[in-house]
Amino acid sequence: MRRVWLVTRTVVFFFFFWVSVVLILPLGVILFVMSLLGLKKLTDWILQVCAAWWARAVIWGTGARVTVEGLEHIPPRGGLCFVGNHPGDFDVILALAYIPRRFGFIAKKEILFLPFINLWVLLLGGLFIDRKNIAKGKEAIEKGAERIRKGASMIIFPEGTRSRGAGLLPFKAGAFKLATLAEAPIVPLVIKGSYSVWEETGLIQPVPVQLKFLAPIDTANLDTEGKRALPKQVETLIYEEYARL
Repeated sequence: MRRVWLVTRTVVFFFFFWVSVVLILPLGVILFVMSLLGLKKLTDWILQVCAAWWARAVIWGTGARVTVEGLEHIPPRGGLCFVGNHPGDFDVILALAYIPRRFGFIAKKEILFLPFINLWVLLLGGLFIDRKNIAKGKEAIEKGAERIRKGASMIIFPEGTRSRGAGLLPFKAGAFKLATLAEAPIVPLVIKGSYSVWEETGLIQPVPVQLKFLAPIDTANLDTEGKRALPKQVETLIYEEYARL
């Protein structure tokens, strides 16, 4: 009986999920056009608010019990790079719902082939990275760093792919150039439980999910050795906090 309920809930949830993605897309396009006409500050604020409301509605629909800690560690302004572990697809929903700043994603290029989702990544200021093409990957990181230098925030998952709930995968050092090129602070982000929301069983489950922001790490004054040690430093911080959650 419980499985019948979970299957029914999952079908209903994803129906409304994709309907909502499609229905709000015109709003995103209108806001994008408005930003090109010189109303970028206004449209950025509206996009952030709408994305947060939508993401929180999605979380409510799953029944996931989300605990958020460390919001006080997020600087309210200035260039910033969020670096987090990546258990599952639900991580993107969590970031949109609880990060109190507009941010862009560094997303793998495969997202380009997901209808509607690809457009929303672009509208929210995302960039696509080709992990198999070093030159293209470097170009995407440099574009992201330039945005950060101008005061924006970006988020990147340096594992390179979802860990699917299996702890943490090794962090890729190249991802940290997003912060070091911009000489911007890194806010480590720890996510636990997100893989179980729908990917683990293929059914929507009201599981506990934890999200924790750690204290910022300054990268502006790092020497060569400091930059070389940075990926392992951040990976260790996230791993240790993940183990405690």
